[in-house]
Amino acid sequence: MSTPATTPASTRPTTGPGATTGHPDHPARHDVVVVGGGPAGLQAALTLGRMHRRVLVLDAGGYRNDPADLMHNFLTHDGRPPAEFRALGRAELATYDTVEVRDLAATSVVPDGDGFLVGTDAGNVATRLVVLATGVRDTLPDKPGLEELFGTVAAHCPFCHGHEYAGRPVAVLGSHAHVGRVAAMLAPIASELVVLTDGGDLDAENAAQLAGLGAAVRTEPVSGFCRSSLGARVSFGSGSDVEVGGVLVATAFEQSAPFAADLGLTLLGSGCVEVDEMGRTSLPGVFAAGDLAHLATLPMPMSSVLGSAAAGQLAAVACVGELIARDAGVLVPA
Repeated sequence: MSTPATTPASTRPTTGPGATTGHPDHPARHDVVVVGGGPAGLQAALTLGRMHRRVLVLDAGGYRNDPADLMHNFLTHDGRPPAEFRALGRAELATYDTVEVRDLAATSVVPDGDGFLVGTDAGNVATRLVVLATGVRDTLPDKPGLEELFGTVAAHCPFCHGHEYAGRPVAVLGSHAHVGRVAAMLAPIASELVVLTDGGDLDAENAAQLAGLGAAVRTEPVSGFCRSSLGARVSFGSGSDVEVGGVLVATAFEQSAPFAADLGLTLLGSGCVEVDEMGRTSLPGVFAAGDLAHLATLPMPMSSVLGSAAAGQLAAVACVGELIARDAGVLVPA
């Protein structure tokens, strides 16, 4: 089977099929600029490309799952390195004439008439719509050795990494409100459970949940982690070390890029952008997908590669609806 030829960006049409329509001051502007080249951004570009919309993906590099050797819980991609997944996605996008990916960071996103100007170090890019898919950054508890383990022996998502700790003792770090829930999720996987409160106090509900699970609780402050033959050795300010096959840790996170704040988008208590079911933000023309955004009915983004890709697809569908509403007066359901 032959592969469709791609058209270099410099020779793509400004009129006719695949051309950008809209503001006369920007006859060659893009239909959509996607900011971010992770799973949400790449899927949004694929969906838009299949609808022959002129799309530019700006990818600054650096991804939330960079620390992970392998990604999991994604059918047909379980156990695939994240970089390989992105490379496959880019290869698929290269077969669509109206899609371009640039390894270039966006530096600003500002309204411009009925569209937007996206700033880069190579100049401004005019676009009708914007999809923000810049993700978030994780901040780990300040414990020596933990960062070196994060993404392999240590992780924040039981769905993405819990199975890899099967049949071994697993530690849950912290005394937060969800520690009992995380331990209960791991109970069918781990040979033993140990909760490291790091000097914090468990509330009565969590203490009862952990007791019911038969989990051991170590209350001493954790002084550090190091890799071991089993997985990780945990040291304490006092008392004996403990060796575990995996560590579940709650991370704090923040927006990876300033654009949501710059555009005055409505943020939720989680620090993420509020979106509706189709990825629309509080500013018309701006959509958001992936870990940086979620519905108000959810306490936080349901972080996963598959979930981010699905959100990117929905945001792209909403973009197409917005474009046909503007150009053809065809309204789509809200």
